[in-house]
Amino acid sequence: MFVDKVKVFVKGGDGGNGMVAFRREKYEPHGGPAGGDGGRGGDVVFQVDEGLRTLMDFRYRKQFKADRGEHGRSKSQHGKGADSLVVKVPPGTLVVDAETGETIADLTEKGQTAVIARGGRGGRGNIRFSSPKNPAPRVAENGEPGVERWVELELKLLADAGLVGYPSVGKSTLLSAVSAARPKTGAYHFTTIHPNLGVVETEDGRSFVMADLPGLIEGAHTGVGLGHQFLRHVERTRVLVHVVDMAGSEGRDPYEDWVRINEELRLYRDELVNRPQIVAANKMDLPEAEKNLERFKAAIDGEVPVFPVSSATREGLRELLFAVADRLDALPEETLEKGKKEERKIYRSPAAEEPFWIRRENELFVVEGERVEKLVKMTNFQYDESIRRFAHTLKRMGVDDALREKGAKEGDTIRIGEMEFDFQD
Repeated sequence: MFVDKVKVFVKGGDGGNGMVAFRREKYEPHGGPAGGDGGRGGDVVFQVDEGLRTLMDFRYRKQFKADRGEHGRSKSQHGKGADSLVVKVPPGTLVVDAETGETIADLTEKGQTAVIARGGRGGRGNIRFSSPKNPAPRVAENGEPGVERWVELELKLLADAGLVGYPSVGKSTLLSAVSAARPKTGAYHFTTIHPNLGVVETEDGRSFVMADLPGLIEGAHTGVGLGHQFLRHVERTRVLVHVVDMAGSEGRDPYEDWVRINEELRLYRDELVNRPQIVAANKMDLPEAEKNLERFKAAIDGEVPVFPVSSATREGLRELLFAVADRLDALPEETLEKGKKEERKIYRSPAAEEPFWIRRENELFVVEGERVEKLVKMTNFQYDESIRRFAHTLKRMGVDDALREKGAKEGDTIRIGEMEFDFQD
């Protein structure tokens, strides 16, 4: 089965917790702070593996979570950072944030990597909070939570040549005739509902990857039929081989087919019309094909090269494959990626427009915001000094004043994240 779109959950590892500890040396029973920092959580990294061709593995595993960092230890020993979780994806994988729709990474090159969910930093141990005013602090941080999100993976085939055309014009039969691929064929529309790949070898030793793509129909650019499933794969093919039923066996005019398919390509993305194109005039073994071929050539007036072929008798296939190989050889390797490399990026969470906001749920005041919620998660409430530091930080951020403006009074319940507190004015 060919799988070209999936949705998965990724989470970077949480940072390890910092530790509160003190030196206990001979003759110095009440030594200074010695609690180490926690280690950094592991990142979730996607890496291109040329051996993969589909997203099938992601159908059976929907969650990818990196390990958390080790906790800090006594004697000023820091916790070890966790290794990154490396997830293999096929070349041509587009990673999109499921919530925002923003492109996180476009993975096309062998070995290319992208950090999809960054791990949290380790919490600081009490050695980090020592000062002349407080030489023996009982304060330590919990580890920072790792980034978590749902992402959509979309596979766009990286094929050298793509077979395009209306349903039932013979694309699958052509691919099976020129390669070892054995796609399903049948005398009905949309026999091919998933792309098929085949490696084609010419008589002079050259080879290239050819993709048999699901048939197009009018309105495909708006998603009609298999529209968008088809068109996203066309984007990554270097040469388009337009297969035309020259016998008009389904009652359509070959030239009109060619015009309409090119119009669908243009409406989906303008630059697809300028993609190098070769016409495979198929089914030349059937009646009316020769007359239609003459009219077709006259109509396009040399706009693109036309090669009469018959997948059934293998007539003309040799010349067609040489023409495709020659066209590919004439193209620079970076043709498809030119102008796109600058667009690739590693996703970084945008800074929140507001540091926090407050809403009411009946008698409860709920404070929300990435920064305040992270502060709760990273505060170790076992120690009084940590609690005082937490309260001071909230006051400095303006949370106290904002709560008063919202009508909070002494003893009201405040919720931040999963923690609830009593408001003290």
